[in-house]
Amino acid sequence: MDHLRFIEIDSRVDRRDFLKLSAAIGGVMLTGNLNPAIGQTTKRISIATGGMGGVYFPMGGGIASLITKYIPGVEASAEVTAASVDNCKLVAAGKSDLGIVMADVAYDALMGMGKFKDKLPITNLAMLYSNLMHAVTIDGKGIKSVSDMKGKKISTGAPGSGTEIKALRVLEAYGMDPDKDVSRDRLGASESAGALKDGKIDAYFWDGGVPTASVLDLASTPGTRISLLNHGEAVDKMTAKYGPVYFKSTITKGIYSGVESDVSVAAVGNILIANEKMDPKLAYDILNMMFGHLPELVAVHKEAENIQLATAAVGSPLPFHQGAVRFYTEKGITIKA
Repeated sequence: MDHLRFIEIDSRVDRRDFLKLSAAIGGVMLTGNLNPAIGQTTKRISIATGGMGGVYFPMGGGIASLITKYIPGVEASAEVTAASVDNCKLVAAGKSDLGIVMADVAYDALMGMGKFKDKLPITNLAMLYSNLMHAVTIDGKGIKSVSDMKGKKISTGAPGSGTEIKALRVLEAYGMDPDKDVSRDRLGASESAGALKDGKIDAYFWDGGVPTASVLDLASTPGTRISLLNHGEAVDKMTAKYGPVYFKSTITKGIYSGVESDVSVAAVGNILIANEKMDPKLAYDILNMMFGHLPELVAVHKEAENIQLATAAVGSPLPFHQGAVRFYTEKGITIKA
């Protein structure tokens, strides 16, 4: 498979040529199996994920592999994207069938606010796991709190990402103007970690599952000691302005090397979205498959342990797709806003 290359695509939806990651091939790598429905007419679907240094990419690849393996006649692929903002636009435009997005971005897309000029026809299939905001720096940068970022060079996440939106809101909650009070780069997870390691930036934000591979790699670099900044106190101001999509959570000590105390952070849910026009049977089959084979998804990424049927229909900022409503009704799960 040396000929396969993973390429991060341009974040502009209308000029994008996707790199399709074959979930049939992914199924071989992850499970050693291909879809047995050989000879059937194959329906191909795509999942918009995120950059390679975060959780969306492996999580989406795992879901794609399971779809290909267990839903006859369907072959799924995962796409590297700039994450939440673009994923909402891609699903709404019919260029992707599924997308993993942050709940705050999804709410903006539904309402036509923020980065979205129009209300988008997106629906929810499932609440997945929580994204915890990492505000990362290293010893020697003189940054002990988010307020200390003022006057520093930082990265606030890739353009078109939920990380960027949430990072700007955290800075705002601390009374900073992101365009005036910091020197701002807009890098993805892996690029931000590399820039901090190389001394090109002083700190960065990353919003994702725990643990995140790029933060793990940075923390394990010889001679580098990372620090994660407490900022859970920002949540009240964030929810007051942007709605009840944020909540306080904790990155527990020891998850990353060098982090010896619990860190209070701003958290937001991640959701699996689909266009409202998706075939209801397909939406139902995807959920039935995913919750029927969660241990295989956990084997792809530990964060899948937090995907639970009991919480999958709770706290959604979007209406649920009719196929999802059927699934949860049959399982005896009450959908709660």
